[in-house]
Amino acid sequence: MKFGRVVAGAALLAVVTACGSGTTTETGSGGGKVGIDHPRADSDFWNSYIKYVPQMASELKVDLMPATNSQNDVAKLVNNVQALTGQGAKVIVMAPQDTGAIANTLTQLENKKIPVVTVDTRPDKGKVYMVVRADNRAYGTKACEFLGEKLGGKGKVVQLQGALSSINGRDRSEAFLDCMKTKFPGITVFSEPTEWEGSKAASMLQTRLEQNPDIKGVYMHAGGVHLAPTLQVLKQKSLLVAPEDPKHVFVVSNDGIPQEFESIRKGEIDATVSQPADLYAKYALFYAKAALEGKTFKPGPTDHDSTIIQLPNGLEDQLPAPLVTKENVDDKSLWGNQVN
Repeated sequence: MKFGRVVAGAALLAVVTACGSGTTTETGSGGGKVGIDHPRADSDFWNSYIKYVPQMASELKVDLMPATNSQNDVAKLVNNVQALTGQGAKVIVMAPQDTGAIANTLTQLENKKIPVVTVDTRPDKGKVYMVVRADNRAYGTKACEFLGEKLGGKGKVVQLQGALSSINGRDRSEAFLDCMKTKFPGITVFSEPTEWEGSKAASMLQTRLEQNPDIKGVYMHAGGVHLAPTLQVLKQKSLLVAPEDPKHVFVVSNDGIPQEFESIRKGEIDATVSQPADLYAKYALFYAKAALEGKTFKPGPTDHDSTIIQLPNGLEDQLPAPLVTKENVDDKSLWGNQVN
């Protein structure tokens, strides 16, 4: 880490210089339109992100084109990106759900000298200007440690995975399993890939509970799509009871949507990781504007409590994502407590 202080200072300087009032263009023309594709509209988390985007674009003075939505379909994403660039987009913001299948499109954009900012997901291959994301392996570890402690290191849990074609699904799943194996070997984990679909989550959880009625924990990779069906199944099984009830199934989630917070307050679920929808929108557009202005960044801490890390194909700004339980669920700084 010999570069630590020098690089950190450079990253901080770059961020502070670029952040400013959001109107400076002294390091480049700063002109050009930003094209953005939203990944889906059937998730409470992503719908929250979508609402933040125009607000942040206004605050940062970003010339944002009308958004497209690829509806969790990589073929639609490819077509949408082609349409946006054809209409004059100079930077593309996207959130590819299949992180392996977008490589060719990223190569095409690189050849056209169109920078790409990806949100929430990290492409497996293909150059990116910046990935705006949180440490998804930390999500899995936090969920493991929470459930492991609640179950006293013994019992059975179900992991409702996202899509394993996504780096997020893989990161959360692998970290959860690694942590369980290392720290809580007395816990049996049933992993169920849901492809980020609520109906699959409900079906798989119901089947597992029928086969193993002594399951005492559930880790949901995405509260935005998994929360409602999980609560429905637990209610049908008469397991949606208060935490102090011996029949209570401990549930930890990812996203930090208002619905999860309300479920924590009610004692229906026990914890979630607050994935920062507001900061995802803000810094996706912040880096898109920085790309237009010709700014560059280096690994190291930033001025917004995050850390930029080096990837084989670019950089990633890892934003903070705290664990939320009944102890801090009313924290006003959490974005899930700020939405209308």
